[in-house]
Parts: sequence; structure tokens; C-alpha cells
Amino acid sequence: MKDMMEEKIFFGNDNIRLEGLYADADSSTGVVISHPHPLMGGDMRNHVVETVTETLQRRGMATLRFNFRGVGGSMGVYDGGLGEKDDVLAAVSFLGDKGKKDIILAGYSFGAWVNSGVMADRSFLPAVFISPPVSLLNFETTSLTGKVGLIVSGDSDQYCPKEKLKDFADRLICRLDLIANADHFYTGKRKELANSIQAFFTLSE
Repeated sequence: MKDMMEEKIFFGNDNIRLEGLYADADSSTGVVISHPHPLMGGDMRNHVVETVTETLQRRGMATLRFNFRGVGGSMGVYDGGLGEKDDVLAAVSFLGDKGKKDIILAGYSFGAWVNSGVMADRSFLPAVFISPPVSLLNFETTSLTGKVGLIVSGDSDQYCPKEKLKDFADRLICRLDLIANADHFYTGKRKELANSIQAFFTLSE
């Protein structure tokens, strides 16, 4: 499938206006893609976020990647994950306004953690967690059981120890893909990351 064109958009409310890149599709499914840690240079143009976005677009899904508050053209300041959950919900609302009834949350690193907090209180289609930093941040497994479809990480990721990830995936009852010799940033391994996500959604059809 030909890559879809993304359009720069702003959404949210007058207090927190967020900057995003939206690609529409003739599908009821929309994906919110959350980026890594704002205080460590994370934003919506991160290479891993771009890989995830392009892969999902090729599956025919509408995508919305965006900058958390205080990043790029988004208003506000970093809020330790609390306000960022509201940012994800604002992105979900934007997709709903675009007629997307089936919403998937995909998050990379810090973005996976923020998404997990949103998922604790609401139901979405099974989520995708890319390199959830289980050694740095606390993920509440009880409220996430059955809500995550795929966890993918490098087997050389210093923030995602393999044994912790395996235990995490077992608790969530979800698929775990470990990419050989990949670090947290998927240096030289973004094609393998794309293949993992592609394979998951192919099996889910």
C-alpha cells in the first residue's frame, strides 16, 4: 500500500493545544502513537515513532502521532505522566471526531507507560507497547491484563531486561517479540521492528 500523507494538525482545548501529524484512512480503526520521554529528547518525529506510524499506515489504519505537552508546538509543560494521560485522551477524542470507532494505543518507551495509565480506566482494542521501560517505571499489571496485544523490544535493551519483560508479558497474557541484538533505540533494527508489528496485525486479522 502506498504511504499515506500526514497533515499537521492541532487539537485539544484552549488550555492545552497539542501539535500532531494525522493521516486519514478509509477505515474505522485509528491509532494514537505516543512518543518517548520528553525530558530525554522524545518527540513525535522520533525515528522509532516514525517506523511504527508508517507500518500501521501500510496496514490501512488512520494514524495520529503527536507531541506531548511542552514538546515542539504543543502548549504546556511536562507533567510527570499525569497531564500526558490527558494528552492521550485528547488524541483519542480527535480520532473519535474523525469517525474512528476502533482505537488502538501504540506507545514507545515513556509513551507506552503513559498509554498504560490511560488503559487502566478505559477499554480500547489491544494495545502495542514498544520497549516498555519496566526497569525504570512502574506498570500496573492487574488493570492491563488482556488489554495489550503485543510487546516488542530489543533483547539488548538496557531498560527492558528480558526476564522482566517475559514476566510482564505472561502477566498481561500477550505476545512478546524480542528482536535479536536490538537496543532501546533499534539502531540498525527498525526494519525488524516494522516486521514484528506487521506480523502481529496480520495474525490478528
